Amino acid sequence: MEIGTRYDPTNIEMKWYKKWLEKGYFTPKGSGPKYSIVIPPPNITGRIHMGHALNITIQDILSRYKRMQGFDVLWLPGEDHAGIATQTAVEKYIATQGKSRRDFTREEFLRIVWDWANKYREEIKKQIMSIGASVDWTRERFTLDEGLSKAVRKVFVELYKKGLIYKGKYIVNWCHRCGTVLSDEEVEYHEEEGALYYIKYPIKGEEDYLVIATTRPETMLGDTAVAVHPSDERYKNYVGKTAILPLVGRELPIIADNYVDPSFGTGALKVTPAHDPNDYLIGQRHNLPFVDIFDENIVINENGGKFKGLTASEARKAVIAELEAQGYLVKIEKIKHSVGHCYRCDTVVEPRLMDQWFVSMKPLAKRAIEAVENDEVRFIPERWKKVYLNWMYEIRDWCISRQLWWGHRIPVWQCQDCGHYNVSEDEPKVCEKCGSANLRQDEDVLDTWFSSALWPFSTMGWPEETEDLKRYYPTDVLVTGFDIIFFWVARMIMMGYEFMKEKPFSEVYIHQLVRDKYGRKMSKSLGNGIDPLEVIDEYGADPMRFTLAILAAQGRDLKLDVRFFDTYKKFANKIWNASRFVFMNLDDFEKMEIQKEHLKLSDKWILSRLQKTIKKVTEALDNYDFNIAAGEIYNFFWDELCDWYIEAVKNRLKSEDKKIVQNVLVYVLDMSLRLLHPFMPFLTEELWTKLPTAGESIVVAPWPKVAEEYVDETAEKRFEEIMALIRGVRNVRAEVNVPQSTKVDLFIKGMLNEEEQEYIRFLGNVSNIQFTESRPKLCATAYVSLNLEAYVSLGELIDVNAEVQRLKKKVEKLKADLEKFAKKLEDENFLKNAPEDIVEETKEKQRTFLEQINRIELIISDLEAQG
Repeated sequence: MEIGTRYDPTNIEMKWYKKWLEKGYFTPKGSGPKYSIVIPPPNITGRIHMGHALNITIQDILSRYKRMQGFDVLWLPGEDHAGIATQTAVEKYIATQGKSRRDFTREEFLRIVWDWANKYREEIKKQIMSIGASVDWTRERFTLDEGLSKAVRKVFVELYKKGLIYKGKYIVNWCHRCGTVLSDEEVEYHEEEGALYYIKYPIKGEEDYLVIATTRPETMLGDTAVAVHPSDERYKNYVGKTAILPLVGRELPIIADNYVDPSFGTGALKVTPAHDPNDYLIGQRHNLPFVDIFDENIVINENGGKFKGLTASEARKAVIAELEAQGYLVKIEKIKHSVGHCYRCDTVVEPRLMDQWFVSMKPLAKRAIEAVENDEVRFIPERWKKVYLNWMYEIRDWCISRQLWWGHRIPVWQCQDCGHYNVSEDEPKVCEKCGSANLRQDEDVLDTWFSSALWPFSTMGWPEETEDLKRYYPTDVLVTGFDIIFFWVARMIMMGYEFMKEKPFSEVYIHQLVRDKYGRKMSKSLGNGIDPLEVIDEYGADPMRFTLAILAAQGRDLKLDVRFFDTYKKFANKIWNASRFVFMNLDDFEKMEIQKEHLKLSDKWILSRLQKTIKKVTEALDNYDFNIAAGEIYNFFWDELCDWYIEAVKNRLKSEDKKIVQNVLVYVLDMSLRLLHPFMPFLTEELWTKLPTAGESIVVAPWPKVAEEYVDETAEKRFEEIMALIRGVRNVRAEVNVPQSTKVDLFIKGMLNEEEQEYIRFLGNVSNIQFTESRPKLCATAYVSLNLEAYVSLGELIDVNAEVQRLKKKVEKLKADLEKFAKKLEDENFLKNAPEDIVEETKEKQRTFLEQINRIELIISDLEAQG
């Protein structure tokens, strides 16, 4: 049972992970109640970040907890091919060699990407392992592997045959840097400084004109109408007339449409159907022409006349200059407005009119809405249910085609002779309509989220009817971040009901966003990110996992300071040292049944407290309250087991009472390590396997159950009264500057048996205990209850008068500090604007200072009354 003198995670973590894999502990056995989770597949484009670490930690806590409860656990791992991100990364890589994608054939480029992808998949896998994830690597999947590719093609073909996939010319979001279309959910909107440009649009045949306000003057080159609101009296007489487009000369009908906001700008709207999604709808309603002025690089094309060849930003400057020169520019007004950016590269997104493939979403959304409304699929915390439903009620068709080479190529072959679309899971030889062999496959690939939407069932072998699919689908819980509720969660629910006729998971736990210590989002631009792999190198995986768990309060973002990792590494050290103490005191250990009649008060207390802790930790984990579960076991282990029980029994380990204490220690440590295991798997395995009662591995050890025979409310209450008395003695010492190492005499009013007196002598460093019926002189009150009072004798230890004066000055200072906290907490601006944790910290300081003032004033009162 010998262990090293200090906790060193580098010596134990990968050692145990390899052994767990060798033993096959993470591969389900197919017996017992099933519990399944699919991992949100990380992109293969880089290192995991702290959000991933939190996500993996939470899933691992659940998996290990359920495994110990006897469930047949499948936690299925895999990676996402990340179409745009991966292709962009590879293009950057080949650019360092002076080449571009166009220097290769599609097949040559894809070979390069596959080599790159396989390398980074292995990197991601190692990173997930380093966190301790108990996933079943024998079932690892990749969104582009053969099985998933088959599933994707089948889903596309079936949706197409049902009329739910179609190709059409619509306004889409175009990122010219990535060279592809984005879905609405892939566009991030940022508030930016901008301007409203007020421009005169002359009325044909009149000296009159309308003034139009626009934030994008360059797009006026594609205007095909001017619109006003039907009820806007200012423009009633203009409807039906014709405006002339400045710089271009195109005739524009003046139309009335309810979309127009009379309060924005001048209330008159330039309509550019090919470059704005709302204008596109106006164009459809009024049968307007569509004039596309940009090419795929967002450079003005031939429809832009003399501005052809200019980029959008260059065209804006040139158009403004020309408008000003010709007298059309009225004024420029500075504003802040929302601008769409690509979620991958942050380039400004341009709405463009393009032929693309779409999924009709409303028919798919109907069942997925009902499932969440009826709590067939439950969101935790519940507030995310409303977020999901609000989006689903207003769902729009999903643009699924991407202008990339890396991804699932769209399984559509167009006949070059008759134009018919041949949609098939396998490559057709001839056109199904005309028999021609002149077929050409669509160049585009599917949106990455299309394959991810099938993840819960495609990873288990669908469309084949596999044993995994029968046993482990639907899964039990999905753990993910709020930012992909629309990208992923909603689409998985829709596809699950459409193709499996069943929900993909029962519960969706939305975990916290990991922010920095100031509450800011972690980002490269701020340089405030914390690398989990660096944290593991410095502190160990277990302290990092425990830190994330204990901070993971439902519904609150997690504010992370690197100092927290040191705090919980100290906890890991505490666990190590406490276990080492137990091991060093197990000479001649004999396992025996712990019978209550043989137990002392401290034994009964710790055993009862352990049962309460087991109950609370279990309930917290069942309710996804990871912070509460972690806090309960932390407080029990550090405060109750280490600081009180172990200290209380040190003398007994040298007495004839030794065997009882040894058995209590082994039992409590055993159960404590099991409770800790889901949070700190490596450390607990290293220590648990050294216990004389250990089995083959803590990974498969049963989860602790409450032993009702050890619950003892009377013992708990009595021992906690003794603890409070001892704390009171320590507090008196601290306040009157008597070192804790100095023995003091104690006067007791009330009853204490010999065992209780021994605890007080040993833990309170008390020399003599005298029982008294009256309050002695020159004493300070340490503890008062209905049945028990304790007074520390100070007469020979201090100069009473001098000490009273010193304590009075200390109280004055504390009251001044207390007043500062009170003023802060009365300040509405502070309460409104200060971070929540700062407000709570201020309240806690106020409480602490108030308690200390009350304690000192009681000592002053004692000394003055008795001096």
